[in-house]
Amino acid sequence: METIRQPWRLQLVRFAPYLTWVLILAILPAVVPAYVQSIWTRFLVFALFASAYDLIYGHTGLLSLGHAAYFGAAGYTVATLMLHFNIDSLWIGLPLGVLMGALLAAIFGFMALRVSGMYFLLVTFAFGELLYSVTWNLRWLSTPGMQGIAGLPRPDLGIPGFTWNTISFYYFVLVVFLICFFIVYRIMNSPFGHALRGIRENQARMQALGYNTWLYKYLAFIITGALAGVAGVMFVYYNRFISPTHVGVATSFMPMIMVIIGGSGTLMGPVIGALVIVFVEYFASLFTPERWPLILGGIFVAVIMYARGGINIHLSALWKRLRERYGSTKG
Repeated sequence: METIRQPWRLQLVRFAPYLTWVLILAILPAVVPAYVQSIWTRFLVFALFASAYDLIYGHTGLLSLGHAAYFGAAGYTVATLMLHFNIDSLWIGLPLGVLMGALLAAIFGFMALRVSGMYFLLVTFAFGELLYSVTWNLRWLSTPGMQGIAGLPRPDLGIPGFTWNTISFYYFVLVVFLICFFIVYRIMNSPFGHALRGIRENQARMQALGYNTWLYKYLAFIITGALAGVAGVMFVYYNRFISPTHVGVATSFMPMIMVIIGGSGTLMGPVIGALVIVFVEYFASLFTPERWPLILGGIFVAVIMYARGGINIHLSALWKRLRERYGSTKG
């Protein structure tokens, strides 16, 4: 009997942090007011965006400064469908938005991956700013009389009699987030994910072993563009507004700093980083909104100095000690 129980106990200890997170996220809406539900919905959107970014940065070692291009392109796709064609169906908007994010990543990645290092960073920044300029100057991508598209409805699920509220929308975003989170988990633990980390650590050695490293990076670029597209669609459904700033460098900077603060190359790091940034930003907006950039910079410096490698690494070390103490099967 003891030999049967040990694997079950070890598996439970191993996945306890994830199960705890899912339980908290599932129960939370029932015990918090509507405006707090909205903040948690925003957190899920940016946690997904940061997880998408970490595939290319944390696992492949490519520092990009244009990821908002895929996020914003997907959002603008859904918004223009609503604005010009009155198409608000989830089953049309979401696939087209994700496809646009992946297609744009395929185009940009094909050119950007011809260079590396600082040049790659600058090229992705240039592509992002190019798309920002397009959204700023093309009047077709704006509601008449303003810069951006406003007044967007929630998506139509095609369910007769269904109406949205803050709690139902929260659960909708939570389901989408969990599906994408599982996809990221599977990629991380697949041979493809291991190959990406090998490329990050020593590209020359991976090439010597026979890997087409350019193709691996290109596929990772497309996948991260598609996942960023999912986040962009969810953001438009949540925010009901999109503007050129959601395509620019400021938005690209957000998932980068979330990943660095939470811990790059880890499953939970981007989620923890998004949690910290979204909620600190919310409380800063209540008390000192004009000092938010200073607060963000302070958080970044504090993590670099006292939690190098990200918050998740230190939480994982604590959890490992707890597992060794309470999850041991000796005796």
